[in-house]
Amino acid sequence: MQDSIMEQLWGTSHLAGGNSSYLEELYESYLRDPNSVPEDWRAEFDKLPRVNPSVHSEVPHSPIKDHFLLLSKNQKKLSTAVLSPSITTEHERKQVRVHQLATAYRFRGHQKAKLDPLGLEQRPSIPDLELQYHELSKADEDTVFSCSHLYAGKEEATLKETIELLEQTYCSSVGAEFTHIVDTAERRWIEQRMESVKSHPVYSNEARLHILERLSAGEGLEKYLQSKYPGTKRFGLEGGEALIPLVDELIQRAGSYGTKEIVLGMAHRGRLNILVNILGKSPRDLFDEFEGKSFYEMGSGDVKYHQGFSSNVMTQGGEVHLAMAFNPSHLEIVSPVVEGSVRARQDRRKDPVGTTVLPVAIHGDAAFAGQGVVMETFQMSQTRGYKTGGTIHIIVNNQVGFTTSRREDARSTEYCTDIAKMVQAPIFHVNGDDPEAVVFVTQLAVDYRQQFKRDVVIDMVCYRRRGHNEADEPAMTQPLMYEKIRKIKSTLDLYGERLVNEGVIDKDGVTQMAEEYRTALENGEHVAKSLVKEPNTSLFVDWKPYLNQPFSDDFDTSLDLQYLRELANRINTVPEGFPVQRQVNKIIEDRLKMAAGAMPINWGFAETLAYATILDSDHPIRITGQDVGRGTFVHRHAVLHSTKDGSTYVPLRNLSEDQPEFDIYDSFLSEEAVLAFEYGYATTTPNALVIWEAQFGDFANGAQVVIDQFITSGEHKWGRLCGLVMLLPHGYEGQGPEHSSARLERYLQLCAEQNIQVCVPSTPAQVYHMLRRQITRNLRKPLVVMSPKSLLRHKDAVSTLDELATGKFETVLDDPDITDKDAVQRVVFCSGKVYYDLRERCRRDEIVNVALVRVEQLYPFPEDRLYQILSTYPKVEDVVWCQEEPMNQGAWYSSQHHLRNVIHRHDPDLYLVYVGREASAAPAAGYMKLHLEQLNKFLEDALVYPKK
Repeated sequence: MQDSIMEQLWGTSHLAGGNSSYLEELYESYLRDPNSVPEDWRAEFDKLPRVNPSVHSEVPHSPIKDHFLLLSKNQKKLSTAVLSPSITTEHERKQVRVHQLATAYRFRGHQKAKLDPLGLEQRPSIPDLELQYHELSKADEDTVFSCSHLYAGKEEATLKETIELLEQTYCSSVGAEFTHIVDTAERRWIEQRMESVKSHPVYSNEARLHILERLSAGEGLEKYLQSKYPGTKRFGLEGGEALIPLVDELIQRAGSYGTKEIVLGMAHRGRLNILVNILGKSPRDLFDEFEGKSFYEMGSGDVKYHQGFSSNVMTQGGEVHLAMAFNPSHLEIVSPVVEGSVRARQDRRKDPVGTTVLPVAIHGDAAFAGQGVVMETFQMSQTRGYKTGGTIHIIVNNQVGFTTSRREDARSTEYCTDIAKMVQAPIFHVNGDDPEAVVFVTQLAVDYRQQFKRDVVIDMVCYRRRGHNEADEPAMTQPLMYEKIRKIKSTLDLYGERLVNEGVIDKDGVTQMAEEYRTALENGEHVAKSLVKEPNTSLFVDWKPYLNQPFSDDFDTSLDLQYLRELANRINTVPEGFPVQRQVNKIIEDRLKMAAGAMPINWGFAETLAYATILDSDHPIRITGQDVGRGTFVHRHAVLHSTKDGSTYVPLRNLSEDQPEFDIYDSFLSEEAVLAFEYGYATTTPNALVIWEAQFGDFANGAQVVIDQFITSGEHKWGRLCGLVMLLPHGYEGQGPEHSSARLERYLQLCAEQNIQVCVPSTPAQVYHMLRRQITRNLRKPLVVMSPKSLLRHKDAVSTLDELATGKFETVLDDPDITDKDAVQRVVFCSGKVYYDLRERCRRDEIVNVALVRVEQLYPFPEDRLYQILSTYPKVEDVVWCQEEPMNQGAWYSSQHHLRNVIHRHDPDLYLVYVGREASAAPAAGYMKLHLEQLNKFLEDALVYPKK
């Protein structure tokens, strides 16, 4: 790989021939001292794969080859000195000690680094970094030792020079944690990049002035908003203004690699600043929002610092689309949403590596350390179903969480970033008052991510000048911190003075820069640099076909019978020589019989056939959950496993050569992060059917934040459409509280303004048509499904192929067993599995005067359709709602007013009666005997009607 890149670089037309020797010399100079070459060339050389001098000795072009051979010899010589038992001279022993000292700096230099702009933290001394610890002394400072183990650009240096290099590299404004990384190449890469420039690369005056301008913009917006809207809550960036040059550099650096899209997620602090100064939101629009205006005409809207935005900016590598994710006040929950959106964009670009779309997550220090979803998001970062090629995590480290002290109460770890070590992510701590160091670690982070496709963390240590928000008085709880903050200069002032002192700009220039920015704000002009005014719309996700679609339950999902039979045969054909487990083979054989009409169709057949028709109509499908390949209840078998070698075969991926993607992944044991990921995926892929299945429906409780803040309210707050499907196994089979109820009542309580759909399909044909309806119509609403467990193999819960081929999803199902509707005196409305319990009892006791009517869609509630069916029973005297959930749960409280509306239209004198379990604090009984007693009682109450 290295040869091809080098040859491509050397062979570029304007560098070929006589100029090649110049380039060789330039690269050689870079290897000796990256600061010795122009900044543009350094940036290009930084992107080249690193050469470990102890391993790679064959580098093209003799000057470079000789250079690395020399380093290789010295490295081998040093290794021999370290490991050989025959070390005899004092100098050799000290040479080993010097090497150990350098290793100590790499391991623990971050603990000595000057990271805190406030200088409040008193950190203990680090014995490993003292000379005496390594049996060295000041008397050795002028002694020359081999330094080939360091990337110092020379073979030998005095001990004093070596220590100076290590101090500047690891103990100044940058503190790096990377020695926990197992991969040697990654560690060596970081060492080389830091030590070669001593963590302080030399930037051109032009680059430094750009940093100053971005700092001026960051501070300028906050000052303007404070003067124009004093005391208004905005979660300003004061104290952390270096975030603006950081994100600016990140975008430009990523763009130079050919990145086409960047998706950002962040909480409140600094969000408005990023929106205006980076993404290019119009200042005039922001000011209008401060004055109470809304640009979202429908729904409730949301506060300013929850809003998302998108725009395009120009970089060295071309146009880049930026998308800021909408998110609520639940802090870190936006991170997995961003990952899902990024994965969807990568899949759309057919980019399995993750080079074209970059996820960026901006965190607060307290939330990063405190929120469990951070761990879940890291855990998914390298898994098949959720990896995105590495995320750049940026922590705006305020050193205080709301009012909580950073160490005593906020966490138990040394750093807020320690959780990132679980995936061996390198962590670059940096002092936010050193903007050039901030830019350096940003370049380092982007290059690392692009080189190794893994997560990386930038911990920008700063402070909050105005407390948690602008209405806060932080000195109440942090008096010493804010006494110090009141006295210190801003990052802009410090950096401006530095550039003035170094002759890069004069004071008038700094002042003029601030005035020009303020004038632009007052004129409502865009202030983001590199903003593309006429963006390339091909970089956008096209939602136009799905906007402003009327909600209609009546949608034809029929297909040709012969076509379905052929498709069913295709998805139930196993390749020759692919042996499957005995029971799985029986399931496949049965499904072939179902396709031929020799057996009634069960749930697994109908569901997988629905997926096949959706794929064949050019809609991709993504299904995730803890057991989705097989299905928790052994019904799906979408992924077949060979008993010979453990390989897998997915029939739904083998319908045709040009079919869309069918992705199905067993997830890691998470609900919150995984569901948030799927929400992000669904909001970015309108043409795909995206499904998350809970292992048991009740387990979705662990993702309640995602359900409340995104799935059920995202359209109303932010105008974000989403067609995500949640399959939640639900049904009372005597398996105890956590394995019975999917907490149907919680979803129904969240229903309003046609925000979601809640369905309880009771037949295979119904689930088939429901899934097809979800994707084939242009309406995009989340679908919550109370999916079955025992019904997956219930003898009566079957359908015919004709029922799949014809018809549609029925929101209400009439009683198929009633032959004489005039004889019916009681109508029992019900939903889900309890219908089959009621039906079995009716047949056993030969009850003919009670009709069982199933409500298959509980929201939007089908009042008109239910009324049509009720009207066919002219002599009904009694109407019952029967559910298997306790009275305070299930559909009763949220749906009774709909039921009463229907009954009153039919007969104002009819009264609605509840039948079910008594109100309960737990979802279900944990003892089978008690479960059966409760079941028998409410079945009897529902069905026993006095005969006349």
